[in-house]
Amino acid sequence: MAENTVELEAKFIIENKSGLHTRPGAMLVQIAKQFDCDISITNLTSNGKPENAKSLMRLMTCGIKRGHEILVTLQGHDAKSALEAISKGIQSGLGE
Repeated sequence: MAENTVELEAKFIIENKSGLHTRPGAMLVQIAKQFDCDISITNLTSNGKPENAKSLMRLMTCGIKRGHEILVTLQGHDAKSALEAISKGIQSGLGE
C-alpha cells in the first residue's frame, strides 16, 4: 500500500423507511463518485459480499433494508473526506 493511501471502515444502520432503494441508493452513489478512493459497501445483516459503492446496479444487489447494518470500506488518499461525506449523507436520510 502506498504511503499516502488511507484505508478506513465504518458501520452504519440504515434508517430509511424503505431501505436503500433506488432514490437513496442513487444519492449514495452520487456522493461516492465525488471521490477518487475505492469505496465498497457490505450488508452485514444478510452476510453479503462487498459491492462497489460507485455502481447503483451493484449497490442494489446488496438488498439493504431498513434496520440493516452496513460496512463501508474506503481505500485511497481521499478516504477520510469520502467517509465524512457518506456519513453525513446517511445521517441525513440520503434525500428522503
